[in-house]
Amino acid sequence: MATARETTVEKEASLTGISLHGGSKVRLTVKPSGAGTGYQFRRMDLADQPLIPAYLDKVKQVERATTLAEGSVKVSTVEHLLSALRGLDIDNALIELDANEPPIGDGSAAPFLDLLRQAGRRELDAPRATLEIREPVWVTAPDGGYLAALPHDGFKVSCTNANHTGHHTQFLSLEVNEKNYAEQIGRARTFVFYDEVEPLLNKGLIKGGSLENAIVIRGESVMSKEPLRYPDEFVRHKILDIVGDLALFPVRIRGHILAAKPSHGLNLQFAKALLKAWRAYQASLMPVENIPVGERAMDTNEVMKILPHRYPFLMVDRVLRFEDDNKAVGLKLVTINEPYFAGHFPDHPIMPGVLQIEAMAQLASILLLRNTENAGKLGYFMSVDKAKFRKPVMPGDTLMIQVELTKSRGKIGKAAGQCLVNGEVVSEAELMFAIMDR
Repeated sequence: MATARETTVEKEASLTGISLHGGSKVRLTVKPSGAGTGYQFRRMDLADQPLIPAYLDKVKQVERATTLAEGSVKVSTVEHLLSALRGLDIDNALIELDANEPPIGDGSAAPFLDLLRQAGRRELDAPRATLEIREPVWVTAPDGGYLAALPHDGFKVSCTNANHTGHHTQFLSLEVNEKNYAEQIGRARTFVFYDEVEPLLNKGLIKGGSLENAIVIRGESVMSKEPLRYPDEFVRHKILDIVGDLALFPVRIRGHILAAKPSHGLNLQFAKALLKAWRAYQASLMPVENIPVGERAMDTNEVMKILPHRYPFLMVDRVLRFEDDNKAVGLKLVTINEPYFAGHFPDHPIMPGVLQIEAMAQLASILLLRNTENAGKLGYFMSVDKAKFRKPVMPGDTLMIQVELTKSRGKIGKAAGQCLVNGEVVSEAELMFAIMDR
């Protein structure tokens, strides 16, 4: 499969309109941007034309819209534009505007979809990074709302917009991608409940709001300039907002998003939980990049001087460290090129548990065989006890192997072993083996 590349717009394009909360006229221009720059907003109406990157840590307000700020400079209601950018598979863009909000248009992402079609899209010479959800991540709200992410090969959103009135509650589960975003999600308009309108006006919000750019719900009735575009337009717009708010995450997300009663506040809380999990995963890789070297660590060639195993059955790439004479930590890089992935759950490749146990046994053998009296001998696997497999190991994982000798008497050795990924135990077992002459 070809490596996905980052993208940007092909050329600049502009539109004008009225902002939702400020009610002012605004001109917005989207321009090409380099790889790794993400989405950036430039306030053309201010001195020095300050730039605000669309990052999670720049989010300052989430009431009825997502607001970014750099110092005292703000840009509000960015979620519909960001949703359109992400929905049309565009990773980087410079967005210039002469007010503190993009135009609201008809309350959907449709005007931005038209804008981006005019601008076109081109590929950049940089690989696209992706966060692949391996383990569940979730957040909850006091009102019973929640967002969660589960493993999934793609980007899927299952959402319900359950609300305080109980009216017009809807549910939709949809794979969201460039092929269906514009028709299935991008045209869904924003909505507001009638009893919320006056409080929002009293707060100085929705000054540019009208039935031309929002749907108003009053009890069982729906008020808008045109009929509903979808029978379930409300939940589709909630998914539109989720896509837009998650566009503030540093990289693409591969997973299944479950949402109930989502809001901008909850969406951003969830994005921060994902960021925390992503940073923890990155931190877990640091020891691999800074592998200790010296007389008490072994590289692959030194491992093969002790073990008789060779590809594809050598399960220890490197010994990271020894602790006294009875503990060791080893490393196995699990790649998609491992031969067992071709036949072991090929549509959902996972490392066989027996090979994880073999990795523990090989590291334990190194502990025994490195002793002078056992030099040149072989370690024969005799038994395994209390084996447990807690989580799947998949291509791209770094398998950390830990063993501790619990008994070494004569030709018999016993050891307790664990395999870990991202600091969490994925398998464990108690092993017994014999030391034999070659």
